[in-house]
Amino acid sequence: MIYMKIYKGLSASKGISIGNAFLLTGAIDNIEKVIVDDSSIEIKKFNDSVQISLIQIEKLKQKAINTVGKEESEIFEIHKMMVQDLDYQESVLSIISKENCNSEYAVYQTKNIFYKIFADMDDPYMNDRKSDVIDISDRIIKNILGNNEDHIEKNDSVIYFAVDLTPSATISLDKQKILGFVTKIGSSASHSAILARNLNVPAVVGIGDHFSDFDFSKCFIIDGISGIIIEDPDKETISEYRDKIKVIEEEEKKLSLHKDEPAITKDGVHIEINGNIGGVEDAESSNKHGADGIGLFRSEFLYLQGSDFPSEEVQFNSYKKVLEVMDGKRVIVRTLDLGSDKQASYFNIENEDNPALGYRAIRICLSQIGIFKTQLRALYRSSIYGKLAIMFPMIVSVEEIKKVKIIVEEVKKELDHEKIPYSNKVEIGVMIETPASVMISDKLAKEVDFFSVGTNDLTQYTMAADRMNANISEIFDPGNISIMRMIKMTVDNANKQGIWVGICGESASDTRFTKLYLSMGIKELSISPPMIPKLKEFIRRIDISEVRDRKLSMLY
Repeated sequence: MIYMKIYKGLSASKGISIGNAFLLTGAIDNIEKVIVDDSSIEIKKFNDSVQISLIQIEKLKQKAINTVGKEESEIFEIHKMMVQDLDYQESVLSIISKENCNSEYAVYQTKNIFYKIFADMDDPYMNDRKSDVIDISDRIIKNILGNNEDHIEKNDSVIYFAVDLTPSATISLDKQKILGFVTKIGSSASHSAILARNLNVPAVVGIGDHFSDFDFSKCFIIDGISGIIIEDPDKETISEYRDKIKVIEEEEKKLSLHKDEPAITKDGVHIEINGNIGGVEDAESSNKHGADGIGLFRSEFLYLQGSDFPSEEVQFNSYKKVLEVMDGKRVIVRTLDLGSDKQASYFNIENEDNPALGYRAIRICLSQIGIFKTQLRALYRSSIYGKLAIMFPMIVSVEEIKKVKIIVEEVKKELDHEKIPYSNKVEIGVMIETPASVMISDKLAKEVDFFSVGTNDLTQYTMAADRMNANISEIFDPGNISIMRMIKMTVDNANKQGIWVGICGESASDTRFTKLYLSMGIKELSISPPMIPKLKEFIRRIDISEVRDRKLSMLY
């Protein structure tokens, strides 16, 4: 008799789900050649997958028209043309026929051939098409293998399994079909974990080599509370976990009754509880869960969802929609934070040995000012539709923020010259996410209206611990006294200049730290929207005056 199997990983998002698995393969890096008896079968597989791919691309085009506009959807028309290109198709068919090989190998080989052709072209437009070759070829291969997400039945929801889940990979996922995530690598601060918390679904990461032991044809239970995965559970175990799910649902219902009430401590201190978002849908979720505003709009997702730079108009419409959805509540937009583990191929960022320490975030913006100005123009144009604030990531010097402010003033003068209206009440802030920014926070506080502490990167850089590396997850500790002392130093320096400090890193929702954060003087916490009711309820039970001295004494 074969018994159910239990695997242990890292709990990255609380909750429990029961369902079927779906393996996300990501980019196709290698396909083995297999000699076949009947090449005509392989030719039919290829032709069928081409037709399926065309249908999928058309669906993506329509979705893009509805979400980002007709102009940005044109890339999918290019993809359709490339799939139907006679030279491309003839290359695949020729390889199948001449080598009597499997069709997915023939597509893989053709992908490599055409990638090199485009990569060697001098024309920038044609050179950029090399990434599109990868996109359409991988789609065709996945369809041949029957492993494309579009094959999930309309009403199916699944647990996604992946080696890793990058920010760009999350863009195409149907959020309505996600029961949870399981990844081979990663930590509680990985992007799959953050997405899971935003969607209020469980995530278990850092499974390691056990990932290759999974039988994806089986039913799974994902327990994000205990950090375990159960493969092929028996009836008794399923029944037990269904009871646990009912208890969780009842607790969430009780919390939702008071979600719109403010988070005011017993001694009368109002703490602003905001949502972290990546787009309009998340803003609506923030409202639904009782957010006081948006504390972190990750604007880089606008850049990750397409194959070219989002236009000023596309960005303007996105910011405008979020401001309108939030209806007068403050919306803090973080400017472009690409680089490191968030890559958009059309930026042509070279591979780096240490990308987290490399060309990213504000460093890109200050070296590619045209891109930066386009975003700032869109932001200021949208500012008349709500209460906008802008914060800049990865600042490590006073000179950087001064350069940023000069560019901001240039953008405002351009808008004045063009008689385009904007608000003069836009707050400017800095992300405190490097030890450098902490150590000069006294000087930075004189330049801006607020600080927002990004505890994910601050922990990574302070502890010299990769936030994505499951092997050192114990070292990646946002509760380490060194991190807490840094936050306290930042708050003290901000208070001297009369500016407020919030936290938008993932530790903002960790109630182990809430009393200490509030004792330090943190005024705002920005978290995944589904967690807002629970954190508000927790804060309402705190008397800061009673715990302040005891909590602060822990730092010394």
